[in-house]
Amino acid sequence: MRTRSIFLSATAFVVFSAAAFGQSTAVTTTVEVPSRASEKSAPAVTPEMISRDLREAVNIIQENYGGQKALDYNQVFKSSIDSMLHTLDPHSNYFDAKEFEEFKTDQSSRYYGIGATIGDMSDPSGKVVATFIKATFDGAPANRAGLRYGDKILSVNGVNTVGKPYTEVRDLLRGKKGTVAKLVIERLGTGKQETVEIVRDAVRQPSIREAYMLKPGVGYLKMDGGFTQTTFMEFISDMRALKAQGMQQLIIDLRDNGGGLVGQACRVANVFLSEGQTVMTQRGRVGTETQRYDAENPTPDRSPVVILVNRNTASASEILAGAMQDHDRALIVGEGTFGKGLVQNPFMVDYGGMLLLTIAKYTTPSGRLIQRDYSNGDLYSYYTDGGSFRNDDAPEKPRGPESHTDTGRAVYSGGGITPDVTVKPNMITVARDRVQRGLLSPISAFSFELIAGRIKGLENYKIDRPITFDHDLQATDFPINDTLYNAFKAYAGAKYKVKAAVADSEREFVQRMLRTELVQAAYGAETSYQVFNEYDNQIAKALDSLPQAKRLSLDAMKVRAGTSPSEQK
Repeated sequence: MRTRSIFLSATAFVVFSAAAFGQSTAVTTTVEVPSRASEKSAPAVTPEMISRDLREAVNIIQENYGGQKALDYNQVFKSSIDSMLHTLDPHSNYFDAKEFEEFKTDQSSRYYGIGATIGDMSDPSGKVVATFIKATFDGAPANRAGLRYGDKILSVNGVNTVGKPYTEVRDLLRGKKGTVAKLVIERLGTGKQETVEIVRDAVRQPSIREAYMLKPGVGYLKMDGGFTQTTFMEFISDMRALKAQGMQQLIIDLRDNGGGLVGQACRVANVFLSEGQTVMTQRGRVGTETQRYDAENPTPDRSPVVILVNRNTASASEILAGAMQDHDRALIVGEGTFGKGLVQNPFMVDYGGMLLLTIAKYTTPSGRLIQRDYSNGDLYSYYTDGGSFRNDDAPEKPRGPESHTDTGRAVYSGGGITPDVTVKPNMITVARDRVQRGLLSPISAFSFELIAGRIKGLENYKIDRPITFDHDLQATDFPINDTLYNAFKAYAGAKYKVKAAVADSEREFVQRMLRTELVQAAYGAETSYQVFNEYDNQIAKALDSLPQAKRLSLDAMKVRAGTSPSEQK
């Protein structure tokens, strides 16, 4: 196909030409610099010239390359195309056939495997002992096969997995739909070995990981799975369930949501915005039509809403947060978002690949272009917002032109969505993180003994039943009292030589992780996130901010009705 060959030639030409100027000074090269007159008269580069140069470059590589690295032509072409695209913007990318299949799987809200959470555990010397089942997912193959928390994976399809880290075991468990994973496991409770054959199948990967009542009247949706093909339907289903439980106010958690399908984000915004209110405006290349996406809901939901964001909230997530902020329909709490205001569209190419090309920029309803600056071409600084040179303590300043929300509040372009209420997450030092990581294996080992009913005096913590899914955690579920904590300290000291003072210095962490293990064994991995939320300072601030969100929404309704907030009686 002619278009394909021209495309590859152009990208490879850029890479190979650049490499020519970076050769070692040990080789003497004479280069004639053309005069400005000759530059003006130089013939225009044609696709045929590029194709010729590419063929010549590839021939030279084939005949003369003597480095240690084996030639991988797929990688050569892929890196060439990516290098070309990244001269345009940071978000245009090329996917080879394998990557494109993974991309489509991510967008479909599922993957193929056995459907289990696994983790490894180390001995006191730090050597990995084995990999264990931590939880299974509702309806997944592993759950149907009866795998449970604490089952030790001894082998997969004849490959010994004892002593291997969980990442290697995970790769063995993954595979195509319909293929068999033959596991030999050792049961936690009995120590008996069993052979379990599991047919790999589609495993649901929800974009809304958790939906439950944080407190009476307050619902919580953890939306960190990206915007995929099922996001809107998941959202509607979870909203109905929360309403049935008495939800009157809502916290939408978009932290670490990297975006996805723009249409799904617009549909979620449509739940809360009134008919005719703009969700976003998309502007493409010069000469193309500007597209505006408006809400079409004559009876929008009126519940007060707080949206949680952080620096990993990007793209479609920012479209949702920006629309809700500009219309004063939600209060935004957390940190400034990533700042991706570009829209990509997939273009299929030969051999199963895909080009994800930026086709437009979008603006929020108030006219904000939130795309962060990428003009210097430094991808590291772009994706890390300065990396180690970033100053997290410095207050964020407006970066672009000022716009206004429906009620007249100032918002700014040029650097993501700035929250209405800024609150940084709780952070720990590197040294403290090292201590906490050192406690993870003792916590896991103790949890196995506790859940198996082998800790004297704590037999009531034994869990010998399948997972109960969709459980809303209660304060009475597996409380970590002094007796249990002291039993852990004694176990960790005897088995792992953990000093009592070290455990005591991280008592809150130990108690949180112990309860997480217990909840995971009884109610599954998704419910165990509720334990972490109890310690989350940003969620606590979101709860405190709900009255402010309610006032903001009422003021916006007044403005739409033609009266100012000050006229409210």
